Amino acid sequence: MEDSEMNVPNHVAIILDGNGRWAKKRHLPRKAGHVAGSKTVEQICEDAYNLGIRYLTVYAFSTENWKRPQDEVDALMRLLRQYLKDCIKRSTKNNMCVRVIGDITPLSDDMKESIRQLEEATKDNTGLHFQVALNYGSRDEMLRGMKRMYQDIKDGTLPEEELKEDTFSKYLDTKGIPDPDLLIRTSGEERLSNFLLWQLAYTEFYFTDVLWPDFNKEELQKAIAYYNGRDRRFGAV
Repeated sequence: MEDSEMNVPNHVAIILDGNGRWAKKRHLPRKAGHVAGSKTVEQICEDAYNLGIRYLTVYAFSTENWKRPQDEVDALMRLLRQYLKDCIKRSTKNNMCVRVIGDITPLSDDMKESIRQLEEATKDNTGLHFQVALNYGSRDEMLRGMKRMYQDIKDGTLPEEELKEDTFSKYLDTKGIPDPDLLIRTSGEERLSNFLLWQLAYTEFYFTDVLWPDFNKEELQKAIAYYNGRDRRFGAV
């Protein structure tokens, strides 16, 4: 199927999985897999936009990732710190609008400042809308959203009769972002791992054995082809 004939999803979400296994297969340290994976993210952003995808959300670091060995967490933080700094220049060049979702309060002050600068510098860009889930967990996101919503009800700024699905969505980290049409998870795992549980209610799921550092434009096109083959119906049959 040619690109021009494909019904390209508006929003693609990706669970980046397999960096560690990619490194192990090559007898390299796990951090080498994360470095390779970050380069894949850069390329997939460009490929996604060229294919006509408007929104791309990637699961970079979950709330559960803090439980990994400390040396791996430290290496991931160093990589993410550098990625955020480099992303301003790259996003300006590619006209990419970048937004970080998740609870950034546990992050270092310099990382929080990099996020602030990145979001401010790219907010008016009109190319790919790129969301990075950083210290993100969907249950945590919903709890934080409910607390803010409860406070607004308590303060009288939100009438109780306004408690609807659309209202709750506005209290989530993804406020203003359309729900994903397609979720991709690499490395053969077939679970959501606490990612966008509210937003994925009507999303098509695509699982592939390809490890994330080996994921490329051709693999992305395979996922889009799978999406094209689905009968998109909402609700029960």
